[in-house]
Amino acid sequence: MKTYRYSRWDGTQDEFSVDPKQALDALSDLMMEGMDAREALEQMRRLGFELGGLDMRVMGLDELVDQLRDAMHDLQQQWDLSESMDEWRERLEDILTREQQAVHGAHGHESARMNDFLGRRHADVQGVAGAIAAFDGYAFEDPEAAEDFEALRQELDRMGALEDFLREQGSRFQGSQMADYETAQNIREQIEALQQMARDLQSGDFESISAEALREMLGDPAAQSFVLLRDLEDRMSQAGFLRDGDLTPKAIRKIGASALADVYGALRKSLSGEHDAPGFGVGLARPDETRPWQFGDPLDLDVVKTVLNGVKRQTSNADQAFSSGVQLEVDDFEIRELDYNTQATTILLLDMSWSMSWADRFPAAKRVALAMDQLIRTRYPRDHFSVVGFSTRARELSIRELPEVCWDMGDPFTNLQEGLMLAEQLIRQQRGATPQILVITDGQPTAYFQDGQLRVEWPMGMGGVSPHAVAETLKTVKRVTQQGITINTFMLDDAPELVGFVERMTQINRGRAFYTHPHQLSSFLMVDYLSQRRTRRSG
Repeated sequence: MKTYRYSRWDGTQDEFSVDPKQALDALSDLMMEGMDAREALEQMRRLGFELGGLDMRVMGLDELVDQLRDAMHDLQQQWDLSESMDEWRERLEDILTREQQAVHGAHGHESARMNDFLGRRHADVQGVAGAIAAFDGYAFEDPEAAEDFEALRQELDRMGALEDFLREQGSRFQGSQMADYETAQNIREQIEALQQMARDLQSGDFESISAEALREMLGDPAAQSFVLLRDLEDRMSQAGFLRDGDLTPKAIRKIGASALADVYGALRKSLSGEHDAPGFGVGLARPDETRPWQFGDPLDLDVVKTVLNGVKRQTSNADQAFSSGVQLEVDDFEIRELDYNTQATTILLLDMSWSMSWADRFPAAKRVALAMDQLIRTRYPRDHFSVVGFSTRARELSIRELPEVCWDMGDPFTNLQEGLMLAEQLIRQQRGATPQILVITDGQPTAYFQDGQLRVEWPMGMGGVSPHAVAETLKTVKRVTQQGITINTFMLDDAPELVGFVERMTQINRGRAFYTHPHQLSSFLMVDYLSQRRTRRSG
């Protein structure tokens, strides 16, 4: 069972803030589902998110509003406000009865003065506040009644506010405890504060919300969550992850690094990603590894360590001085170790048809693309890596747009043929010694080009194939194979029609085909990529 930790609120709200890196992790998890950065931020605000470093869950605005409503409901279930105005109503009746007696004694029952008094007393008004207001401008005959009435007038505004509240919401209070006037006023103020807070949270009006007031209403966890939500976008912007609500290149690199770290967490140490090919390819320096120079080595000196060797040698020789500087000898030479790496071009074909939205297929595939980009940029910077998305049409996806890309909503067709053609064009632009195409898909081809015209074709019957789409796609596979390009396919569905098509494709290309569950795709593809990468040799 997962538990969350909350600390006591100490009033220093500004010192309690979200870790931008943890917030970006939560943001990227939502973006893997197909949201863009703005949509993901809005969902984090509305539904909340988890912060692993603080071992707590940040409550979203919707949950905070629900807690406010629960607090209101608790008050309604506890109290009955129906008798809260009885005391003031009785006091007013007593004052008016004494005044009526005074008017009768001074002017008689049929006098204009009595008619004015009775007209005010029996006016069609609402509540005690309305009855008091009806005597505006009236001069009392009874001095004591006048003094008592003035005390009521001093409370007129609060009475009116409570009576308005009772007319609107009084019937909701069904509790067993009878509230007197002051208790009812306190309950009214609490309810109105809770309602205003709920409106402000729903509208996202953070500026008008006091975190301390929210703490008094709902406690420390709610106040802490509010502060984290309030500062979320600003903190991520200050960290360089967001600019005007959009991801920055720094954020995209961080998302790729996180995706790669997730993949590597499931790999064996023996598959660390090195792909040495001693004596072949391009020599790349290892900045942290050096050795003494030997005859026949290229003179790629590590200057600092070479000079340091000379200094150490002269220091150990008491007869040698430094008056003329450090005198270097061949034995002082220190060179940097080289890795000899092949150069490769890899094109990842990412199925973006509507069926990829099922069973976590697309988030898994997108995470692979991000991890592959991060791996190649950081480990194999001389390699070339591109991503091509395909549904009814195919297009190259820039790494900048990849975190926000989504499957093509409502588009059920799969144009693998155009994806292969676009990959073929991208490979021709590079001079990689070992070009390869990685295909991630969950369905057989159902769209294709013929004579320059786009055509779509539903499978023929349940479990059938799209014969023309398959035939045209296999023609493209044959042409790609003739150019020495390997196609490895990772299937996210084991439907017989897909398996049958992929088997025919691998027979032509001599590539490999794998079936894997979406949750295992990242590790599966990366292990295969790295193991193949380690065995390559340049010609």
